Amino acid sequence: MLFFLLFTFVDVDSLQTCLQGCSLNQRIIKLSVDAIVQLSYGYSKMNVSKSGYRVFSANSTTASAELAKKITERLGVELGKSTVYQESNRETRVDVKESVRGQDIFIIQTVPRDVNTAIMELLVMAYALKTSCAKNIIGVIPYFPYSKQCKMRKRGSIVCKLLASMLAKAGLTHIITMDLHQKEIQGFFSFPVDNLRASPFLIQYIQEEIPDYRNAVIVAKSPSAAKRAQSYAERLRLGLAVIHGEAQCSESDMADGRHSPPSSRTTTGHTGLELPCSRHHVPFPGIELPMMMAKEKPPITVVGDVGGRIAIIVDDIIDDVEDFVAAADFLKERGAYKIYIMATHGLLSAEAPRLIEESAIDEVVVTNTVPHEVQKLQCPKIKTVDVSMILAEAIRRIHNGESMAYLFRNIAVDD
Repeated sequence: MLFFLLFTFVDVDSLQTCLQGCSLNQRIIKLSVDAIVQLSYGYSKMNVSKSGYRVFSANSTTASAELAKKITERLGVELGKSTVYQESNRETRVDVKESVRGQDIFIIQTVPRDVNTAIMELLVMAYALKTSCAKNIIGVIPYFPYSKQCKMRKRGSIVCKLLASMLAKAGLTHIITMDLHQKEIQGFFSFPVDNLRASPFLIQYIQEEIPDYRNAVIVAKSPSAAKRAQSYAERLRLGLAVIHGEAQCSESDMADGRHSPPSSRTTTGHTGLELPCSRHHVPFPGIELPMMMAKEKPPITVVGDVGGRIAIIVDDIIDDVEDFVAAADFLKERGAYKIYIMATHGLLSAEAPRLIEESAIDEVVVTNTVPHEVQKLQCPKIKTVDVSMILAEAIRRIHNGESMAYLFRNIAVDD
């Protein structure tokens, strides 16, 4: 107990000075003081030592772990030793094979077609690292799933906010992602989010791989994509065109029960406030709301000149390609002689490769935020741009405590 008090409340150097003038010959006390000195110096060195970092992949499939391998090669580190697999009953199991205590851990999770399994793998991996006393757990999620479900629609739910809460509860302290579907998604998180951009890589591809790109025009396939297209056009010094009148099922205000008139009432007496459907029949005094005009889709048209030019359609996600195929056909009719599609996340679900191959689209360029090697085998028009460089640099800067501003240079707010 005495030695514990000495170690806790007395400065070690002062204690040694006092004992030098003491005439006691009890070697036990001297040996005890030496032990306290060694413990104290060892304790202080342990505190000031800089923690390292590890990079893990939370994917159970080899194809999905390719991006993680490219990132670790650029960082010059080895991929962390772990096992992620599905048991016979489809439960996700994660085994971390090395110590992560006191270290910064980066979990790279690319999202394949089986989105829900990928989410569970990430959650279980993050919680396993949290319970293993990792210092910080940073999720590197190039394509953030459920990002399209970030708004309240009818009687649905904002699933993206739910996922953000689940990641925080699992132990994540930071997220690195790329081109969120809506930038406001960052407000769903209770920890920092770095939303990187793929546009510099796609613009470089346009400049280096598209012959005569100076004769091109940047096209937004809907008015909602006009800001992104404008950013590309301004940096490439090209013209801008916007397709208007295309049906946007995911964004439309479809009729639902909340817009229905109230059911007829057969009860006697006063029934409360009524919302009449017309001015000619008002059974009881109540509140009368103005009639809402129904939306009508205008005839499809394009604002801008595309005749005799290369049309480059830009977007953040290409999943179901029917809208892109219809836009390409329309641009061909208006005189565009080549059609390119540029998108960050190439989900390319369902029959997308076949539809692209049979369409008027000349080339689809996407990044490797989502694995799509199978789709490339089915359709040679699909090309890939590697973005592992910027993800690796983000990891390095976050671990070293450096500013991330360099990665966002010349990036517009609407990009």
